[in-house]
Amino acid sequence: MFLTAWPRVDALVECWVMKYRVYLEQDEDGVFVATCPALPGCVSQGRSRAEATDNIREAIEGYLKSLTKHGEPVPPSILTKNSLKGLFGR
Repeated sequence: MFLTAWPRVDALVECWVMKYRVYLEQDEDGVFVATCPALPGCVSQGRSRAEATDNIREAIEGYLKSLTKHGEPVPPSILTKNSLKGLFGR
């Protein structure tokens, strides 16, 4: 038997897009160091730009989860309500 119509599903979906400025610098040993100034102490590194970027993304995610878990305020994203309009067409 085939379904001729999809069942109606009412759901509220909340999507949070957080974006933080990250600085990448290569140190004297050739290692790329990534820092996120909006999140004090959030620093990571990698042997390449791509690895450092992946690592700082993971570090930021952990940092934000920790702030939330401990009831601390989350620093504002560099994305604003107006910049999100272009992403979602509203």
